[in-house]
Amino acid sequence: MSLRHALLGLLSGEPASGYDLLKIFNVSLANVWPATQSQVYAELGRLAEAGLVEVVAEGPRGRKEYAIAESGRAELRHWLTEVAPVRTGRSETLLRVFFLGQVEPEQARAYLRRLAETAEQSGRDLAALSDAVSAEEDDLAFYGRLALEWGLRFSAMQREWADWAERRIEERGAALQAAGPPGASGAPGRPEGR
Repeated sequence: MSLRHALLGLLSGEPASGYDLLKIFNVSLANVWPATQSQVYAELGRLAEAGLVEVVAEGPRGRKEYAIAESGRAELRHWLTEVAPVRTGRSETLLRVFFLGQVEPEQARAYLRRLAETAEQSGRDLAALSDAVSAEEDDLAFYGRLALEWGLRFSAMQREWADWAERRIEERGAALQAAGPPGASGAPGRPEGR
């Protein structure tokens, strides 16, 4: 997804100023595709130059209201139906999990607890947003609630996984402790120097 397509999507419902679009971003899209004020205004300028949006009203202090042009609507539909989403295959969170064996088990469990707490807070934030979302049934509200539900479920899955992983580290530590020091009682251990 790009900021370009997010703005075209928002303008597909009704004309809006950059300020209005930024408010919508902060309330509804910030969890999906965050954008700053300078990014929104710069992209609106590029969209206007490309003929994908047009300025339909100008107000005091240089305020401009933008509407999607037919070419912008066609670009949005093309992106929605014919362009495959870019899959990002990187996760710094999981990269760290791969190497948690390099720290003490308590440090590894603390990392996973922080992940669970962050996911829990994200879920609470999204639930509060869900409560605040209007009961309107326009397309943006309806599909926005579908995306919100994905966020709620994803946050819950992240919390559950982090709790599970923390328990597994604790269970592993207990099992290793019960087996005794490496090499004792025939228990397999790491070779010297590793």
